[in-house]
Amino acid sequence: MRVWSFAVLVAPLLAGASPAPRTASKQDCRVPSGWAALAARKTLYVIFGEVHGTRESPAFLGATACGLAAKGERLLVAVEHSATDDDRLQAAWALPDASFPRGLRQLGWAGREDGVASQAMFAMLLRLHALRSRGLQIDVAAFNGARDEEQRTRFKDLPGQGPHEAAQAENIRHAAGKKRYDHVLVLIGNLHARKRPVERGGATFEPMAMRLAPASAITSLNMAHAGGSMWNCLLKPGAGLEPGKPVTSADVECADHPAKGAVDLHRSPFVSLGAAPGDDDAAAYDGFFWLGKVTGSPPAVPAPAAAAGG
Repeated sequence: MRVWSFAVLVAPLLAGASPAPRTASKQDCRVPSGWAALAARKTLYVIFGEVHGTRESPAFLGATACGLAAKGERLLVAVEHSATDDDRLQAAWALPDASFPRGLRQLGWAGREDGVASQAMFAMLLRLHALRSRGLQIDVAAFNGARDEEQRTRFKDLPGQGPHEAAQAENIRHAAGKKRYDHVLVLIGNLHARKRPVERGGATFEPMAMRLAPASAITSLNMAHAGGSMWNCLLKPGAGLEPGKPVTSADVECADHPAKGAVDLHRSPFVSLGAAPGDDDAAAYDGFFWLGKVTGSPPAVPAPAAAAGG
């Protein structure tokens, strides 16, 4: 099962209502089944390579972070939002709970319909902030893309998508080096989470996970699920793309699309080392996280009626 995320920027969205954070219950504020095997690897970095746009993936990471922090671990949760917004994210993170949703909503959510800025992602951050306010040791970082021109210039000669991957990795390392953490949990598209090179368009590049740290310091997990739906941006059927020409908003549809899983394990969510059943790309990861049936999570900041065709 080879599933890579495909993100497309679309027309700007207007700010709107956001979901309330979930409160941690005794049932879901615990580490997932199978975590002991991952913990035995003693890796600082645990990468959750998702396919963007589900409710279940951010909720799974949020519950995992809650369970680890409740045990006294010091955590950094790194999310695939723009590195140029990280300073403002840190300022928002220091706000009281009542002010945090408004501060968070101003950071890169408008204009995103690719699943990265979903209601589920927003709710996960609200939940983690509430846990931090209760005294749990949880920090966050936004790491996506070059954080400044110096970094962009330094990596510009890497092949293919290499500059983007290298910037992601360096930004995560930079955030992780600010404090002593027991784990750094990274939620990212599963292409970036691969521990093997990627070939695209005649160029071969190293994904973020290969540049982040030695392989022995990383546990990288691929998302596995039983099908359902995902909110993402896909090429429209029959879109006539021409070589050398960019993909435009007219070529894609951002919506809740059907998602096919490789197999249904008929189990509640868990993590495991080794290959997920039916995954023909498993050698690129150390293991997988199982979500069961998935459901699409729409943008946290909804499109205005005019842009939505209303």
